[in-house]
Amino acid sequence: MRRKYLVATGSAGLLAIITPALSVAAPAGDDGVSPAQQEALDLGIQVAPKETDAAALTAVANPNPYLANLPDITDANYFAWNKQMHEQAGRRADSSKLAANRRAAFDTFGRVVNARGVLTPFVHDEEEPAGTRGSNDSHVDAEPIPGFGTAATRMPAVRILGELAAPPGAPRTVSTTEDQGAIPLATSTGITAAGGASVTTSVLGDGPHGPTASGGDGTNDFDFYSVAVGTGQTLTADTEGSAAGTDTILVVWDAAGEPVAADDDSGTGVLSSLSYTPETPGTYYVMVGGYALDPLPADPFDSGSGAGGADTGAYRVAIASQTLDTDYYSVRLRPGDVVGAGAEGSATGLTVRTPSGEQRVGGIGTDASALYPPTSPLIGGGNTAVAYVAEEAGWYSVQVTGGSGAYDVTVAGYRPGTQGDRGRRQTVLLDFAPGRVNTGTWGGPGQRNVSPFAAFVPQWGIARTEARRMENRILNQVRRNLQAEIAGTNPAVTVDVLNARDNQELIGQENVSRIYVAGTIAETGISTIGIAQYIDPGNFGHQDEAIVLLDVLSAPAGPASSLNTYLDASSDRIAFVTAAVANVTAHEVGHTVGSYHTDNADEIHNMMDSGGANFGQNLYGVGPDNVGGTADDENIEFQTDTYAPVEGFTGLEDTENVTSWAYAGR
Repeated sequence: MRRKYLVATGSAGLLAIITPALSVAAPAGDDGVSPAQQEALDLGIQVAPKETDAAALTAVANPNPYLANLPDITDANYFAWNKQMHEQAGRRADSSKLAANRRAAFDTFGRVVNARGVLTPFVHDEEEPAGTRGSNDSHVDAEPIPGFGTAATRMPAVRILGELAAPPGAPRTVSTTEDQGAIPLATSTGITAAGGASVTTSVLGDGPHGPTASGGDGTNDFDFYSVAVGTGQTLTADTEGSAAGTDTILVVWDAAGEPVAADDDSGTGVLSSLSYTPETPGTYYVMVGGYALDPLPADPFDSGSGAGGADTGAYRVAIASQTLDTDYYSVRLRPGDVVGAGAEGSATGLTVRTPSGEQRVGGIGTDASALYPPTSPLIGGGNTAVAYVAEEAGWYSVQVTGGSGAYDVTVAGYRPGTQGDRGRRQTVLLDFAPGRVNTGTWGGPGQRNVSPFAAFVPQWGIARTEARRMENRILNQVRRNLQAEIAGTNPAVTVDVLNARDNQELIGQENVSRIYVAGTIAETGISTIGIAQYIDPGNFGHQDEAIVLLDVLSAPAGPASSLNTYLDASSDRIAFVTAAVANVTAHEVGHTVGSYHTDNADEIHNMMDSGGANFGQNLYGVGPDNVGGTADDENIEFQTDTYAPVEGFTGLEDTENVTSWAYAGR
């Protein structure tokens, strides 16, 4: 049976579901991860040995999917990458480099800071009385922080200290009786659609499927618990308080036996913690299991379908379904303000809403700050972090969500990086024939020779003599993408797009980013179509690099990612190929100036769509006739679209506005 695998996008259990191709058993690859281990990782569960995961992830065949435009997004292990980025974000948050960046950014506007890059203390204490709710629980009732802002009369950083109220009522104690290792055998928590909470103390390994040394059949002891989740309620589960030696996992299954959320170590140490807000109310099943190489049952309706080898021991699990407290704060922003926000304590989710209440960016346990360039002052490293570029002037709200208890949320605002760089123009340099490239910039093996763009032109059925003309067309379209087609709220976009062939003196200069359009996967050792060095909201780094590889784009017809799939006798080949390559190039530029991937499954064809099965329509501009280079082809542009669900962010991303303010000038 083909199973839907979980791809985790946040440590709080926010997950996306994808359906990968069936795998074939094989020995461990060069990166040291066996197919069995990879399958467990794809299910959203860490696999042993934990200490080797970071090394495995840095293998050149596995580029970071946040930065890469992958031929097939189902190949990406988002859970493991997100876990690694959280660790990197924590180290970045404590670094002297970030403190220096914040000092420099605040000093640009005449602010006085201390040695850690923090402004004169500006603390806002929540006005809602502790232990209560209802005062600031909506966008309309957001608690204003009038002192915050990037204007000269306000302070651009605030620390919000508040508390999320605990739901009423004490948890009910639930006891277990083996065998409860499957959905039909689940222990009832007694939680109804009206909400409630339960606490259970039990043991992994004491049932009929525990270790053979304890009299079981060795297929793993799983404990399932049923819980009703009402409309608007959030299901939470954690094994905090368990014995320190018991390494637990948590998985939420729906009634059909599909996993919808999972976690193995978001709690303290080896313990687990997750939250899940279903779109559809109903009965869901929380499974507690022991950490293992292959930790899940093959069939959640069969208690004896585990693979064996799981950790055992006593545990305590707290399960609840309730409408959680949420707090809103309003801050005044100007067009182009770049806002970074981070949460600690009980807060695990942050959301920014426009003055009209429309959700822009949100995240639960999502922190991609490790992808910011070294020069960025934006914060991260807590439970979650988000970044946002404002479109209009007005009062925006910052929504805080999580469990219950005290939280500490920091919100900092900056003007775009190019405004602080004396208004100098930025140049995007396209290099179609670089010769030698340092692939280590994107996690590759180092200096490598790469084939020029001209070498691939015949593979699209076009004479190589047309290469220079095609380069010029690509250059002109990228220029339109970044200039003429940008109607964001910045009225003066200042960026030059030039060919490196004619501007060799600019290579390596300040305020010059370089995009290579050349090479193959085999030459670079990076398994992708394109990849950017950073994702840089606010464009604080002006020498970022990206590369667009051409072997997948010029492969024989068949795959959705190949341009040849959309070419026939009626195609204007030069028009289509240059437009598609220009779109992929502009996509990578979009990352370097702050945009994340957008949803490739909706009806909006956006420059930042993540590709996948819809490459032709989403990114290449193929029209309804499914043939490229014909009259119905679509001009792909930066626009407002939903964040790619697999990356953990929620809401709408205005990629046009992000790009507009990236090139702000003065």
